[in-house]
Amino acid sequence: MAEHKDGRPLGERIAAEIRKLIMDGDLEPGAPLPTTEQLCKQHDTTNVTIQRATKILKDEGLLVGRTGVGVFVRDEGAQAIAPAHSLAPSEPGQPYRWLTEATKNQQSSKYQILSVAEVRPPRQVRNALGLDESGTAVLRSRVGYLDGKPAELVHSYYPVELARGTRLEQRRLIPGGSPRLLEDLGYPTRSQDDVLGARPATTEEYVHLEIPRDVPVIEVFRIVYSDGQRPIEVSLLTKPAHRFKMAYSIDCP
Repeated sequence: MAEHKDGRPLGERIAAEIRKLIMDGDLEPGAPLPTTEQLCKQHDTTNVTIQRATKILKDEGLLVGRTGVGVFVRDEGAQAIAPAHSLAPSEPGQPYRWLTEATKNQQSSKYQILSVAEVRPPRQVRNALGLDESGTAVLRSRVGYLDGKPAELVHSYYPVELARGTRLEQRRLIPGGSPRLLEDLGYPTRSQDDVLGARPATTEEYVHLEIPRDVPVIEVFRIVYSDGQRPIEVSLLTKPAHRFKMAYSIDCP
């Protein structure tokens, strides 16, 4: 079997190595990048190649150049997000849990509604909701911001019979979020299934998440269940992979 080799230009390979050090925290937020001379020796290459590598990472926002001083790692590290933060409904009168988690992390946060409409969902959503080929669902699309930067693009689908005549159909934010509303309607959240992946961004994601260059997105396909394993929400969430990681905590018996 032929050896699989990395055919990318050397500048891209060096950028990938530095990117991993930044994402893993080995190059700490605010730390100076090794000098061009040091990087040239480390990677056995030229100034031009190192400049190409650092430009890639500057375009991604991972490195910041300071005139007359040097090149530094961005001030904030990669943020780990626990998917279960949105599982339980917020307490009555309290904001959506995604927003309160941001407050705990000393971050400002907000959601912007992009659209709300009754649509024919993609196949995987229809299958998850138990719809036939012509079945429809209510789609709520929105962008979540942390500290003024786009953090996630969310497309959430709801069974028409649950959404009709409720705030789920309205193009405005829902106090406490959809989990709170669904519980008040008699459909408490009991569990959720998440499937995670990574892929290149679509044009929609590239625009709304302000993706730099070819940075991939983290994709979460989520099914939320109520009593009797009834699916009450299916969401497709995408996050820019140069800013976020997904965090899990698993209790072992």
